[in-house]
Amino acid sequence: MSRIARTAPAGLALALAVTLSACGSSGGDVAADEKQTLTVWAMGAEGEKLAEVAKVYQKANPNITVKVTPVGWDVAHQKLVSAAAAGTLPDVAQMGGSYMGEFAELGVLEPVDTKVFDKKDFFPAGWEQGEVDGTAYGVPWYVDTRVLYYRTDLAEKAGVTKAPANWKELQALATAYQEKAGTKWGLSIQPSGLDTVQNFYSFLYSAGGEIVDDKGEAVIDSPQAVKALKEYGSYFDKGLSNKSVQPGYDVVKDFGNDRVPMFFGGPWHVTLLNEGQPQIKGKWAIANVPADASSTSMAGGSSLVVSKDSEHKAAATEFIEYLTDTEGQADWYERTKDLPANTSAWESGKLADDADLQVFKKQMDTAKSSPSLAQWTEITDKVDQAIAKVTQGKASAEDALKQAQSEIEGLVKQ
Repeated sequence: MSRIARTAPAGLALALAVTLSACGSSGGDVAADEKQTLTVWAMGAEGEKLAEVAKVYQKANPNITVKVTPVGWDVAHQKLVSAAAAGTLPDVAQMGGSYMGEFAELGVLEPVDTKVFDKKDFFPAGWEQGEVDGTAYGVPWYVDTRVLYYRTDLAEKAGVTKAPANWKELQALATAYQEKAGTKWGLSIQPSGLDTVQNFYSFLYSAGGEIVDDKGEAVIDSPQAVKALKEYGSYFDKGLSNKSVQPGYDVVKDFGNDRVPMFFGGPWHVTLLNEGQPQIKGKWAIANVPADASSTSMAGGSSLVVSKDSEHKAAATEFIEYLTDTEGQADWYERTKDLPANTSAWESGKLADDADLQVFKKQMDTAKSSPSLAQWTEITDKVDQAIAKVTQGKASAEDALKQAQSEIEGLVKQ
């Protein structure tokens, strides 16, 4: 149930740019108070839920018909690419942070009206996901991040009564789970395969490392990154983590049957555990990512963008404003459990009173977003490969990241 979308190869983006160079705006903008139909694409479960919200919006704005098209995440990128090439993007679309650099480069997105939307109203990492080269193209809709899920009952059995606050305590607890509580593993982290980097981010960012820095330069072989990968790899070296996890692995099930007592997960895991593993209710908790130099996790989520060719930009802007203001964000959370990107929505109601939700808010305050680069998928693939070499004992952290550095340098210079 990953909320991080992936992009196409940079070559495809460049080819499309040639096609799109002949496409321009199709005309003037229709005033927001005129009768019109607004087309909206939203992905996955959000597409279904947004249709319900659209009905409410239409009752208050009878001049606007909002036509929501749900799009599966598995086909979302290709549909967006095809629509961009044909000049038929919807007026409003949901877009993950890893899409933003690609579609901004294609020139098909309208810059955000910063007189309407103020970046100070949103989590910094949420806003940054919609920025490309200093220009905002997406308004944050919802955010997510990763925190530590751990079994409190098994921790007590292992003689530990508090959440691990740093790397030393995290590994000590993982060891104690195995040796004293009899769990199969100490911590579930991904050893290899697509998007392994998403598990690695909590180590990389907490150590002060990055893949590409603010100047657009590759820095994955920095001392901080090497330290993070050594720590990550040590869980596999010591048998604390499984080095042969199969694609589609369900950590929730193993968390419930005592095989895996800890994992890094997103906000949706709360619902999955409550509904799917009722036998451990009250026997688990969440905590912020254990710190090295800091406690810093990855930022995910989605933004809402407006097509540059849309003739309904004014109405589109008002609809997005409705979805991302304090009331709209609180309502969206109640419908979907997606975490609000607008920080004011956290100041009252369940979002303010729920201790678990506040763990996510604290993590989001320091979460780090990935750079909006058209080549980001190819870049993270190189990091995935480096991680796999270390977890499988085929290379040292230094050597694996040195090779990744060389390959990523070639990508960022394209």
